[in-house]
Amino acid sequence: MQAKPVYPVLNRAIFSYRKNWASRYGSAEFLPMTMSEVEALGWGECDVVLVSGDAYVDHPSFGTAMIGRLLEAQGFRVAILAQPRWHDAEDFRRFGRPRLYFGITAGNMDSMVNHYTADRKPRSQDAYSPDGRAQLRPDRATLVYAQRCREAYPEVPIVLGGVEASLRRFAHYDYWSDKVRRSLLLDAKADLLLYGNAERALVELTHGLAKGAPIHSFFSLRGVASLRPVSVSNEAKQAVDPEPVTLPSFEEVQRDKRAFAVATRLQYLESNWRNARPLVQRHGDRELLVTPPPQPLSSQEFDAVYELPYAMRPHPSYAPERIPAYETTRFSVVISRGCFGGCSFCALALHEGRSIQSRSSASVLSEIDRMVARAPGFSGVVSDLGGPTANSFGMYCGSDKAGTACRRLSCLFPNICKHLRTDHGALIALYRAARSRPGVRKVLIGSGIRHDVALRSPEYIDELVQHHVGGYLKLAPEHTESAVLDAMMKPEIGLFERFCERFDASSQRAGKRQYVIPYLIAAHPGCRDEDMLQTALWLKRRGLFVDQVQTFLPAPGALATAMYYTGLDPRSSELPPIEVPRGARQRRLQKAFLRYHDANNWPLLREALLRWGRAELIGAAKRQLVPRWQPKGTGSPKAR
Repeated sequence: MQAKPVYPVLNRAIFSYRKNWASRYGSAEFLPMTMSEVEALGWGECDVVLVSGDAYVDHPSFGTAMIGRLLEAQGFRVAILAQPRWHDAEDFRRFGRPRLYFGITAGNMDSMVNHYTADRKPRSQDAYSPDGRAQLRPDRATLVYAQRCREAYPEVPIVLGGVEASLRRFAHYDYWSDKVRRSLLLDAKADLLLYGNAERALVELTHGLAKGAPIHSFFSLRGVASLRPVSVSNEAKQAVDPEPVTLPSFEEVQRDKRAFAVATRLQYLESNWRNARPLVQRHGDRELLVTPPPQPLSSQEFDAVYELPYAMRPHPSYAPERIPAYETTRFSVVISRGCFGGCSFCALALHEGRSIQSRSSASVLSEIDRMVARAPGFSGVVSDLGGPTANSFGMYCGSDKAGTACRRLSCLFPNICKHLRTDHGALIALYRAARSRPGVRKVLIGSGIRHDVALRSPEYIDELVQHHVGGYLKLAPEHTESAVLDAMMKPEIGLFERFCERFDASSQRAGKRQYVIPYLIAAHPGCRDEDMLQTALWLKRRGLFVDQVQTFLPAPGALATAMYYTGLDPRSSELPPIEVPRGARQRRLQKAFLRYHDANNWPLLREALLRWGRAELIGAAKRQLVPRWQPKGTGSPKAR
């Protein structure tokens, strides 16, 4: 077996000690949210003001806290403007003029996904707000916040970051307005956009600005999107290496769906940090230049990010209100970052990358020890050791040569790459060490696992089932039909069934009654109504009643979103057509099949079955899907 690759030494260590700043100010229990807190720290001014659509929770599961603590460790004075009032610029003057820049993020989620369901209906709660209150951030929060920052201090640079900015860095399809929008960088009128894992670029940028360099001199850093007039863009393109790839322009992708599919395909082909080339996309008289993705952090660097002096709780100003997202994650530990799955409906790989970044076991165990010692309300149960995929910890490409040349869209689809090292040994050892720490009664795994990868390690399945499942394990086969799974870039349903068999056998050996709960998606591109019927029959045969199902939501940046908008499949250079379920009624029908057991859905399902000539599926027999009778008070027009 080849040794795990060692990443090149950074030109500037992320966590270098800067005496001219850090020794003077130290670290605060919480980063300040008010001017009185700034003054109490003895600061005459702030270097950076971070504007966020989330409430401020000083915990590494919240991006704003992570970035704020990272900059604080570099000696910068950072204030947090969390969920500001955005109807005018007054709240954006709270800390005075920041010395270096405003850093803006919509929060841990895209603000439109946060606000609206897949049916474009407003959500009633926001998990990242006090007591779950909705509407404490605007639609398109990054854009609105940038406008208010510019109004407050027109001369202060604006840097965009976070998932909303990251996945809207190119011209993109916006499901909520049903049109192609320009790069967020243009609409926000910001100076730079940092995408993906931006720690290196952020540190380099902030120290450079502190030395007096102009902000537009940092356009060549990895993971940066910038703009310049077409008349001077050649100079910028010559300054990056290798030579950029030109995408179809905004005007082209706006009027031509085929051009949009081509642009999406190129973005994904140039997403491997080892070989990606810069990308250029013209918007009118300006050109957007996006440099290659950031290099992954080494394990030591990743540890250092999570070992910063977080308070591990919400800012005291929120008491007694609760932040639902914090309640979910407060006793969890992140062990990895990145996703090699490449599911077409998810753009995480375009944001965090396909390379898995893993913390050291020592760092994870140290965080658990701190949780036991200091976390208020800790009952001895660690709710999760996870990340985007819980069982990707310690996995990596075992061939530098293959990894450098690779342009696969997924390490797992259509099959698990022969170069991917899928040994679960380090993860099993971590689980065993974690649950044996003093003060720990149980360690649960709440993040999703890849069942196709887990099948390679029967020992891992036994370890998971016998010690780390709280009665139910949630898995995401997403569908049952081959054509739909292919469009989703998910494994065949047979692998899920094999995993369930092993799960059940292991549970029986352990003397436990435990169940696998499948997550499923309706109305995904490539899915016909007949496919949803077959999935419903699959559920019925197994006696499964699933409530946690979703209708496909075309979020920015995803391959499946390009399929939805264009009706073409960008995974192939031929761009073949793909069937797309459209219209509210068809999307409701497809979701209704997943919840065939809900009486409110029966009239809609009966109507469809009769229309298709499938009346034999209506009745009370086991082989039939829905009964002929209707309970009183169900099946209302609203439910249908």
